[in-house]
Amino acid sequence: MNRLVKVENGYVEGLPAADPRITSFKGIPFAAPPVDENRWRAPQPANDWDGVLRAYDFAPIPMQVRQKIDVNNIYTREWAVDPDILMDEDCLYLNVWAPAESTDEKLPVYVWYFGGGLQVGHTAEMEFDGERLARRGIIVVTVGYRLNAFGFLCHPEITAESPDAPANFGHLDQQAATQWVKRNIEAFGGDPENITIGGQSAGGGSVMSQLISPQNEGLFQRAIIQSGIFSPLYPGSRFPRGRRNLADAEHDGVKFFEFLGVSSLAEARKLDAEYVRYKMVEYKEFWGTVVDDVFSVGNTFDLIVENKHWKVPVLWGHTSSEFFSVPNVETLDEFRNMAVEMFGDDADEFLALCQAQSDDINEVLKNASLSVFEYAIRVASQANAETGANIPLYYYNFDAEIPGWDNPGTFHSVDLWFFFETLSKCWRPFVGKHYDLARQMCNYWANFIRTGDPNGKDSTGEDMPQWDPYTAEEPYGMVFRDKPEFLREQPSDLMKFLVKQYFEKKTVKGASI
Repeated sequence: MNRLVKVENGYVEGLPAADPRITSFKGIPFAAPPVDENRWRAPQPANDWDGVLRAYDFAPIPMQVRQKIDVNNIYTREWAVDPDILMDEDCLYLNVWAPAESTDEKLPVYVWYFGGGLQVGHTAEMEFDGERLARRGIIVVTVGYRLNAFGFLCHPEITAESPDAPANFGHLDQQAATQWVKRNIEAFGGDPENITIGGQSAGGGSVMSQLISPQNEGLFQRAIIQSGIFSPLYPGSRFPRGRRNLADAEHDGVKFFEFLGVSSLAEARKLDAEYVRYKMVEYKEFWGTVVDDVFSVGNTFDLIVENKHWKVPVLWGHTSSEFFSVPNVETLDEFRNMAVEMFGDDADEFLALCQAQSDDINEVLKNASLSVFEYAIRVASQANAETGANIPLYYYNFDAEIPGWDNPGTFHSVDLWFFFETLSKCWRPFVGKHYDLARQMCNYWANFIRTGDPNGKDSTGEDMPQWDPYTAEEPYGMVFRDKPEFLREQPSDLMKFLVKQYFEKKTVKGASI
């Protein structure tokens, strides 16, 4: 196996993974530490090193709120199992799982952006082990990037200093890491012209951000978006706020500097990172993507719908019980008034679909409730046909039975255990059917990463269920239950109505996490 590689900054040595046919390289710097003068600055080139870099361990995680294990919190129960994990502002490192025996194998490459609302998360989470995908001939790269105020704060002085990169430092980290992969992945046996970017939740939203950035021509050839594209269905829905413009984000940054007790960028850069982290947690602000007209040139969802994005095949989907939109009303009269405001002359059709003649407002709201992820994907997929883009799109719905004393349903992010095929690292009592499903999901993902088509054979030698692209005429997708099943079923009449209304009225703006 190829345990020692030469990258642009020096030699890197990896270790055998659990499967010794795979080499894992952990903690490779792809940029200079974003500290001191590099704080709130676009990622700078990594420094060269002498000798051999022993890439044996994950780098410290990005600065964020310190997670505490809480049995009543499903996310800390599921993943935040090491509350004392090392954390540092110096966090721009990536990890590689490589099955290649030589540098000339031209293996497909998967670059993964973790989720966490752009506020928390890291590459050392147990579910992100790339070994299983690597066993299928894929080189897997997981990327660390700056989060929260460290990655997404803006300020007039930052803009004045760097008008070509005034914002979105976390996304620029993702971009710089992917550029590093393109320049260096041949050393690991990878193909720099066969790169797929992927992510889940805010990682999926980050893939969306990279898809619409004018800076990324030719950087990747495919994209996977898991629970990362959404659009509220009804006014007043509670979801992460849309992208801020640069002026508003700068104003927020000025207020945060005042909260920190500093009056200039120079002073703020001298503050101890742990102090900034502590004050950021106390400040309770959501720091996210900014429309800076450089990296980000608008609302991601709108640009996707308008066909203003890089034209690459996309595999996208969601779990069956995450993030449903329900009208924020309390009475039938309020519900009917909302319908008239949103749909005008078509309000009666909407009310009939919701069976609003009922006397029970709770039953009506239940009928009106729909997945914001499914809605967004169906709108964007319809636009793919209507704008003439006709990019191959593959849609899925993860609807497996998830065991455990908490009876969690298919909660947001649970599918990560499956397509990474890391079920054995989870505390849940998964059984044979779950492992079979995970194996096949991992197969589909690997096939898509390899060729842009998820179809192929299982390790049993049998063909897996055929997964056809989503089209306007055949808006079908793969459902992952006890086993994969491609359902040739039309969406609900209410979903069809709302998608049609989007294009006729565009009543609500979409977004990405």
